Amino acid sequence: MNGSSEVTTSAHGGTRGGWTSLCAALTMRALVRPRLAIDLLATVWAFRARGWYRRFPFLPLPPGAYVRWRLYTAYGSESAVPSVEDVIRFARWRREVIRP
Repeated sequence: MNGSSEVTTSAHGGTRGGWTSLCAALTMRALVRPRLAIDLLATVWAFRARGWYRRFPFLPLPPGAYVRWRLYTAYGSESAVPSVEDVIRFARWRREVIRP
């Protein structure tokens, strides 16, 4: 890795600009596609840390070590930022597998 904060992580294009850009792009897509919004919220909820409501910032976020491990196993880098399409594809796949 070259140390750059802009990481292209996917053969499908990747996300340039980091997590903020990824979240903004996903939010925009979810605003016009309600089914996608539900899929993304369900995915975030599934990855939340246990006892998240007891620790600041009191948000249902996943543990950092778990996120780094998932990114390393999927993209080969703990600091990778997935592409918008990868996140959407995973959320849709998760819905189809969990609720056939």
